[in-house]
Amino acid sequence: MQKVIIVGTGCAGLTAAIYTARANLNPLVLEGREPGGQLTSTTLVENFPGFPEGIDGPQLIMNMHRQAEKFGAEFKYAEVQEFEPVNGHYRLKVDGESIESHSLIIASGASAKWLGLDAECRFKGHGVTSCATCDGAFYRNVPVCVIGGGDTATEEAIFLTRFASEVFLIHRRDSLRATKIMAARALNHPKINPIWNTEVSRYLADKKGEIEAVELRNVETGKLSNLEVKCVFVAIGHTPNTEPFKGKIEMDQNGYLLQKKGTQTNLPGVFAAGDVADPNYRQAVTAAGQGCAAAIEVERYLTDLE
Repeated sequence: MQKVIIVGTGCAGLTAAIYTARANLNPLVLEGREPGGQLTSTTLVENFPGFPEGIDGPQLIMNMHRQAEKFGAEFKYAEVQEFEPVNGHYRLKVDGESIESHSLIIASGASAKWLGLDAECRFKGHGVTSCATCDGAFYRNVPVCVIGGGDTATEEAIFLTRFASEVFLIHRRDSLRATKIMAARALNHPKINPIWNTEVSRYLADKKGEIEAVELRNVETGKLSNLEVKCVFVAIGHTPNTEPFKGKIEMDQNGYLLQKKGTQTNLPGVFAAGDVADPNYRQAVTAAGQGCAAAIEVERYLTDLE
């Protein structure tokens, strides 16, 4: 029987691991299917406090991982398949093995939706990204494009106008799905140019392997054309990694875990931290903050049980 199990090793999970380990709770941390979370596919992180020159995303994750290990956190390369409340504690099926715990911190994150084009993974961090807040400042005074038609896409496009010389908003339909106010803000902005009824069919790279253009396909005519851009911001949504917990823990309509008080879910002793419960900010620093909060709340919960 574990005192606490932490699901996920992004900023939220690793911060929770550091805090619970320092509290002598001997956390078991499950790495999941994407160890390190989305930061492992990011190059330079400039907006995490304490690194004035920036730090590579994978390096930041490795530092946090080592810090948690230093205080006694145990890591296991495994993915949660099933979750079940059992007589006041919780049972997880992990790669065919059952593990039980008095408490649980779910920090399994949310996965960005991608286009699924050839070599897309290779271009992540080299001109293809899913986070304007993270990477927009790297593309000053150059043209970029945003793919999508919802509120996320319009927010990203508007944010990017602070840096880019021009922002192309590419949508496969002839109107935006975003709320009226967000659509109006985007379409009325002088730096944002919408391209309707169009999808990106191919990424085009320069000799250094960086994006220099995209191939576009008109969905009505099939006509192909090239658009010169230095970065592609894919803004077609995120999927919270909550599949094993469906029907057991309260979620919103999009599958994000609902927090009741602080990071507490509707189940006693089960806490949610980071992107798995946050469709709004999705930043490394906010995830780390929630991981800290969840760890402190777990410690208080376990103390009350004794």
